[in-house]
Amino acid sequence: MQAEPSLLEVKIGYRFRDSVWLHRALTHRSFANEARPGAATTSGDNEQLEFLGDSILGFLIAEALVNRYPESREGDLSRMKGHLVSAAHLHGVARHVDLGSYLALGRSEEMSGGRSKKTLLVDGLEALLAAMYSDGGIDPVRAFVNTWVLDAPPEPDEEIDTEIHPALTNFKSALQELAQARHLPQPRYIVLREHGPEHAKLFTLEVRVGKDWTAQADGRTKKLAAQRAARTLFDRMRRETGANPEARSPGAAPPAEQIAAS
Repeated sequence: MQAEPSLLEVKIGYRFRDSVWLHRALTHRSFANEARPGAATTSGDNEQLEFLGDSILGFLIAEALVNRYPESREGDLSRMKGHLVSAAHLHGVARHVDLGSYLALGRSEEMSGGRSKKTLLVDGLEALLAAMYSDGGIDPVRAFVNTWVLDAPPEPDEEIDTEIHPALTNFKSALQELAQARHLPQPRYIVLREHGPEHAKLFTLEVRVGKDWTAQADGRTKKLAAQRAARTLFDRMRRETGANPEARSPGAAPPAEQIAAS
């Protein structure tokens, strides 16, 4: 049974001005065909929105990667983008949003476990992005992509290309390896505060490496906040000490004012 779509709006932090866009994004063609037997149009299902959402997602991912990694080569950016727009990664995002619960499926698709099918979830996620764009422009879609797609940790069963930038696969592991390479103490994570209502709680975590390296970040879960904080500190340490682990002598650290918590 389909969950109330308005609950999805609360979860993703975006309220549709015209709910028709949301309902269309969540409507699989199996449901639309049962409602209108023999209809040849796609105006009632999410297929065209899925097509549009795929292009929007690709653009926003490319834009974000260029901004985050201005010194990266095209090949590296392409590998990172390929991971972030892959079905495996987007499936994990859709599961984190619990998108399957909100899909409108036909009886046959419902009975065959459509709410957990990777293809349906990925298609529905792309359609949701296009619906947000059609309803409110690019800014809410960019916010969604930054929060749910770019910063989402990988699923436990997600296959990761070992050549992908480590900060896009497991930020905590990448930071730990970087600290070891620079002969620094292992990262320590501290929950600074929890705030917000139960259905939309936000956690603020701090990560610290030694006395001087530190960063903070927020997240919907402690795990996500820790990954974000680790990514921030990982990027800063690489930027300020250089990619070469021997760029600084062991134990040497930059001035504290250079690494104030974000």
